[in-house]
Amino acid sequence: MKPCFFCEMTIIKATEQDIPAIRNIAEKSWNAHYPGIISEEQIAYMLSKMYSEEELKRHFKMENFQYYFIGNHEGNRVGIMGFELHYEPLTTKLHRIYLLKESTGSGYGKGALDFLKQFASQSDDRRIILTVNKHNPAKSFYENQGFKVYDEAVFDIGNHYVMDDFLMEFLL
Repeated sequence: MKPCFFCEMTIIKATEQDIPAIRNIAEKSWNAHYPGIISEEQIAYMLSKMYSEEELKRHFKMENFQYYFIGNHEGNRVGIMGFELHYEPLTTKLHRIYLLKESTGSGYGKGALDFLKQFASQSDDRRIILTVNKHNPAKSFYENQGFKVYDEAVFDIGNHYVMDDFLMEFLL
């Protein structure tokens, strides 16, 4: 296990000008973590849909959608987090949290989730929800952070691909 630096981590709000950096971190993270969980073709398809410049610009125009960079103790960007306040009544949805492979296991994910829990609570939401692929080992990370599975679902995402996910929640 790597040393824990999350106490020295930084969380920096991203802006529309940061779209290239968001796309870069997402691509590196997905290509490091998702092979073996979903096909390389599905990875490419989902990145092209979820992280297109147009889609990210759409998110930045949404009042309650927030993007943050996760920075390490040296100030380098090692991850991204995107969430939507008030996605449902009293509920924040964590749409994405991705770390570069070399930063996993260092406490940055925990630190980012702690930030999100506080941010959502201060925004008067009482619940955080997320989806995680049923074969993604990150499920146990979320469980260690207090999230619980409340349902499962299969989502048709087009091009003959599906997302077969657990739906998880954390009650604030």
